[in-house]
Amino acid sequence: MIEGVTEVSPWTYLMDMDGVLVHEEHMVPGADAFLNDLHENGLPFMVFTNNSVYTRRDLRARLLRSGLDVPESSIWTSALATAQFLDQQRPGGSAFVVGESGLTTALHNIGYVLTDREPDYVVLGETRSYSFEAITKAIRLVESGARFIATNPDEKGPSREGTLPATGAVAALIERVTGSEPYYVGKPNPLMMRSALREIRAHSENTLMIGDRMDTDVRSGLESGLQTILVLSGISGQHTAELFPYRPTRVINSVADLVGRVANPFD
Repeated sequence: MIEGVTEVSPWTYLMDMDGVLVHEEHMVPGADAFLNDLHENGLPFMVFTNNSVYTRRDLRARLLRSGLDVPESSIWTSALATAQFLDQQRPGGSAFVVGESGLTTALHNIGYVLTDREPDYVVLGETRSYSFEAITKAIRLVESGARFIATNPDEKGPSREGTLPATGAVAALIERVTGSEPYYVGKPNPLMMRSALREIRAHSENTLMIGDRMDTDVRSGLESGLQTILVLSGISGQHTAELFPYRPTRVINSVADLVGRVANPFD
């Protein structure tokens, strides 16, 4: 047992997708056995992504192609967290959206009207091709009084050709022009963790967060009152945790290390 961690059963698992379960469209070895172990022990879990491009159905299909069977109900995105946040803040509102189907579908599902005429919000998410025209429209709407929301602060993302600018980079451009700072809903904002906990009716006391990034996954877990596990199957190396002023509860090579011990991950 790790000092400071009280054994609580059963555990609820929150986990990042990329770097934890899959890596460049390929399954992390042992991830399928890990998910099977959670299922066999009856432990609820939620798979996270800050990416707002895809719907739950899209992501389930992507995971299936990698050999992982994850129900749609066990997938949580920054787009869904953003929609839930807006539904609580201003039910039945309107938004001008720069983003893909993951974000527009989530907003449609809460009854939001998507418009470029005096919207309540400008909502910025990932898109495969940022339009200068759409960014200019977003700038003018923010200048006219629309509230500025961004799904996540990630500045860049990977592609087969190399680095791509992501939501945080485009948000910085809009902020620089308008002087209006966006409210970021996705990790490391603990709001995303808490929205997922509400979705599966879990409590922070017996929930842990698994991720491959200290600055988003571990930080948001800590700020949400969760136990945290850093895996080395993504972008973090053996000594990454030492570079930060906070530490995860535990560091492991991959989720394969938890197979056979999901009921007592800190034992």
